[in-house]
Amino acid sequence: MTTEHAHDEHARPAHIPTGHARTEHIRPDPTVYDLVGVGIGPFNLSLAALCDGAPELRTLFLDARPAFSWHPGLLMEGTTLQVPFLADLVTMADPTSPWSYLNYLREHDRMFPFFFSERFHIPRREYDHYCRWVAEALPSCRFDARVTELEWDEDEAVFAVTHRSADGSLARVRARQVVLGVGTAPVVPEPLRPLLAHHHEGRVLHSADYRTHRTRLAGLDDVTVIGAGQSGAEVALDLLRRQDGDGRGGPFVRWLARTPAFAPMEYSKIGLEHFTPDYIRYFRALPEERRERLVREQWQLYKGVSEETLGEIHDELYERTIGGTEPRAALHPGVVVEGVEVVPPGAVGGGYLLTCRHTGRDEVFQVRTSAIVSATGYAAARPDFLDTLAKLVDWDEKGRYRIDGEYRVALDPRVTGVLYVQNAELHTHGVGAPDLTLGAWRAATILNAAAGRTVLRVPERAAWTTFGVPGTTTATPHHHP
Repeated sequence: MTTEHAHDEHARPAHIPTGHARTEHIRPDPTVYDLVGVGIGPFNLSLAALCDGAPELRTLFLDARPAFSWHPGLLMEGTTLQVPFLADLVTMADPTSPWSYLNYLREHDRMFPFFFSERFHIPRREYDHYCRWVAEALPSCRFDARVTELEWDEDEAVFAVTHRSADGSLARVRARQVVLGVGTAPVVPEPLRPLLAHHHEGRVLHSADYRTHRTRLAGLDDVTVIGAGQSGAEVALDLLRRQDGDGRGGPFVRWLARTPAFAPMEYSKIGLEHFTPDYIRYFRALPEERRERLVREQWQLYKGVSEETLGEIHDELYERTIGGTEPRAALHPGVVVEGVEVVPPGAVGGGYLLTCRHTGRDEVFQVRTSAIVSATGYAAARPDFLDTLAKLVDWDEKGRYRIDGEYRVALDPRVTGVLYVQNAELHTHGVGAPDLTLGAWRAATILNAAAGRTVLRVPERAAWTTFGVPGTTTATPHHHP
């Protein structure tokens, strides 16, 4: 949002509904909830699970999808979480919770197989199934409920959350506090966006949709993967494995990345202390300009590739060179895609012509490819249902939430309710924002704030590292709504 919008908060009374809500019948819910969550991804599901241990709180969590689903386009066989199983929905905040991954194993008679497998990093497909088990069991989770509007009702001093069910009917619930956990949206390089908008389905796509199109992609002669993170590595590896044993069948696999190297994610024991409450407190106390620079510099903390995946890619390429054979693959770091042209089907086999720049040599080159998979990550996006409330949000100069230490969003003083947000605070809290490691801790922090008491004790210190100057405080003032 622009600065002008951020300061135009008095243009319309905050409690007047807009859009379809004015003309369609809305079924009211008489309950006034203490906390309503919008979105049921792992982070809000973590909060819902921890709230189950605070029965005095009336909670409800809404999601537009028919059931829980976590990155279905990347749930490929053999892929694992990049964090240990202890970073489940609850354990890092409450290991006694019945919603832990270990209890999931017990309930599904998988404890002995898990023990014998000696796994610390679990399959992604099982993590998805575990989360679905929790979401289906918690009575506070309601699916097929797409939130269409979030308003502040000044007369009743509550948030009004309007949602539409699968049959098209509208309902409205009221809440004293709301937590946004709507996740992030796929990001693609600017030159690819027109192609995505013009239905190049299955040929130009984000890695979020890879699994849907992987069989078709495997039958093409040339596929280009863009992005040096874990998703890009996994897509490139999967395509390599779909080549014939002699390397002659299947697609030529080209892997491009703007980073200077295909680098492993930082996974040393001391390095991982950046994913602790201690580092969050340090990061929040830094000037904004320094925070922005740090996030860019620390890409290997959250955008690198696991050493195991890089090793598997190397092994696949090694196999392809036995007997002097050249692998049908190419890896190009330090490359930015600057343009793309559609090649007509009758011209050299059709496909796409990518114009790329090598950043180290500052030279331009072109490659032709049959398909493009953009594994270029995700970013926080403002949901449409927030439009009505947007004039009451105190956005920063770049149109982002101002978020305090307990994940409250800064609002107009007239709003006496509280709005929290999860996984939209990379700019204020640092690299741990999208990481599952801190999910349960953040949820416990929000739960304690929402309950007005310490439901779950959160540690004051979790790292050996002193990130700031010894003997100084890293506390920052809260931006209470």
